[in-house]
Amino acid sequence: MSVEIKVFGTEQLCASCVNLPSAKETADWLEAALSRKYGSDSIRILYSDFQQPQTDDDKNWAQRIIEEDLWYPLVVISGEIVGEGNPKLKDIHAKLESMGVKPLADLVDSES
Repeated sequence: MSVEIKVFGTEQLCASCVNLPSAKETADWLEAALSRKYGSDSIRILYSDFQQPQTDDDKNWAQRIIEEDLWYPLVVISGEIVGEGNPKLKDIHAKLESMGVKPLADLVDSES
């Protein structure tokens, strides 16, 4: 099972995000942190610049970010917003595990 995690943002930091990492940096950080916990086969992180959307889904999210004044980076898993502005790993872990993604430590424990 592989879960796709989308991180939406843009090169320009949002006004209230000046001291936070960029959306691209957040995507890279999430990829490293989540790969360590769940393995790189379980998750796939995709970054999308909402000012240059590539797919219809990305265009829909770009429109929502603008119209609803959502904070970015915006983290979306299975169509659900899981993090906005400064995403919390705890929230992302909870969503992934509710979808059946198992931490590597659990997999090792169950095999012994």
